[in-house]
Amino acid sequence: MLDTPTAPATAQVPALSLNDQSADPVAFAAALGGSFERFGFAVVADHGVPADLIARAWAMTEAFFALPEDMKRAYFVAGGGGARGYTPFKTEIAKGASHVDLKEFWHIGRELANGHRFEAQMSPNIWPDQPEGFRETFIELFAAFDTAGDRLLSAIARHLGLAPDWFDPAVKDGNSVLRLLHYPPVAADAPEVRAGAHEDINLITLLLGAEEAGLELLDKNGEWLAIRPPEGAMVVNVGDMLQRLTNHVLPSTTHRVVNPAPERRGHSRYSMPFFLHPAPDFLIETLPSTISAENPNRYPTPITAHDYLHERLVEIGLVKA
Repeated sequence: MLDTPTAPATAQVPALSLNDQSADPVAFAAALGGSFERFGFAVVADHGVPADLIARAWAMTEAFFALPEDMKRAYFVAGGGGARGYTPFKTEIAKGASHVDLKEFWHIGRELANGHRFEAQMSPNIWPDQPEGFRETFIELFAAFDTAGDRLLSAIARHLGLAPDWFDPAVKDGNSVLRLLHYPPVAADAPEVRAGAHEDINLITLLLGAEEAGLELLDKNGEWLAIRPPEGAMVVNVGDMLQRLTNHVLPSTTHRVVNPAPERRGHSRYSMPFFLHPAPDFLIETLPSTISAENPNRYPTPITAHDYLHERLVEIGLVKA
């Protein structure tokens, strides 16, 4: 059942508008939460990240990955776990996979002031000399993703019966990461897939670039379904931290990026996921409201976000145990 289908059905994930949150926050929270409970995914239009900023970011992304290999590798930090800067092609592997992923990527984190209390847990950013304007573009984009993420977390909190600002202290100075992803052209007979089946580590992921075919989720009935968002919409999915916090009420759904149809294999694929993380010292402790006789507490022992992240980075090969 987990073999790659030749023509996957499309996941019927409803397209929501973040504009509706202002008009009716309760209804928007119910729609977002319902989509997460059903699919672990949501599709959100009108997310507030400016179109001109996104266009500039795509241009910067393509220009960086077009640089010669030796120039890109100059920004690779050996032993850094891919936390910042460049991670070369065929480095990351999905947990339990037999083939490495067919991708290279760049990580941007939160800019912290010198002496910040999370300085030891959150690496400083690395900025390339070119393309020009790279740093300014992605600091601006990181902030825009932060804002959109805060609005979505407010709706999630409301759906869970929490105060709308419940997540605010959890994600203040959070260890979020903006990933610029490049999946180079693939050979027609490549045994690997662009990104193996996996779940995300964080609270939620906000993804731009899913219009290019390839992203699929594993439905509850064991079927792989394609995700095809409208142009410009954001795909948002639950990560393992939120799944753990909510005792699986909000599921972290397995997903992958498969190789495209043969006629598209000669083309690159780009995407920009924003992995929204809490602060390193946030304690992931099961919400009491999600525990019941039918759904007993799966995680009686709490864990900090920092320790949980470390465990998972070891599993996917970015950090050595």
